[in-house]
Amino acid sequence: MKNRNKKLQIGVVGSCIDLNYSKNAERAAEKLGQSIAKSGNILIFGAEKDFLSLSQAACRGAKRAEGITVGVTYGKGFNIIEDADIVIPTGLERGGGREFILALSCDVIISISGGSGTLNELTVAYQAGIPIVGLKGFGGWTDKLIEEKYLDARKRLPIIKALSPQKAVEKAISLAKNKKTTHQTTRF
Repeated sequence: MKNRNKKLQIGVVGSCIDLNYSKNAERAAEKLGQSIAKSGNILIFGAEKDFLSLSQAACRGAKRAEGITVGVTYGKGFNIIEDADIVIPTGLERGGGREFILALSCDVIISISGGSGTLNELTVAYQAGIPIVGLKGFGGWTDKLIEEKYLDARKRLPIIKALSPQKAVEKAISLAKNKKTTHQTTRF
């Protein structure tokens, strides 16, 4: 039986600072976080120990709007980022599995820009049938995948394009609420 009062767990994934993302991308990520918080849902994000990232910018935005944030990190330890309400230390290395835990903890994922870690998270989501919304205009894997629409010829589910942070959150909520249970049982 579906819990109609359950808060959605909305993931935000994107570039780390070492990919030289723009201030505009950082502001857009903060707006994503604010919009998620204002919607009454929960932000799930990659809590980096040694880099700033767009997902951490989303966390800052969510906290400014008094939202709930959950940071999934590699390695051990809870003192990762001060804005995270909950930290999930996976005990795994960067690029070594944290992406699975993060992606599979989400009802839907919003992507902005992104490098190889983001691509890994999006691939896990795609394989698991977790809807993906891409915020267009900030480069990286997000813009490439929006144009392709699907990650492979199976065409399991399309990557949905959004042109603003607010529209991305609206589309993400709609996709998560309308997600078919058949996607949750996709076989590998």
